[in-house]
Amino acid sequence: MATTVKNTTNKPLSLVLARGKKLHLGPGKSGDIGASDIERDAVKTLLDDGTIEIVHGRGRTGSGGGGKAGGPSQGFASGGGSRRSGDR
Repeated sequence: MATTVKNTTNKPLSLVLARGKKLHLGPGKSGDIGASDIERDAVKTLLDDGTIEIVHGRGRTGSGGGGKAGGPSQGFASGGGSRRSGDR
């Protein structure tokens, strides 16, 4: 089960997690970490200092079907016509 943590500082923050992973949090941003990662000394120190806080009520709900729904998330949705090249 994932736990959501929030960066309460005005600076970017990097949390070192288990298995060599890192969570990069921008100022005021939040991210999910595993329940076992909360027990790490580095995370406990940041929690005690008030650098990060655990956010309650932001857990993901629903059927959990990963994957993208709907199409591209950025850029142009569709070509919208052919592109002309060469002399006109």
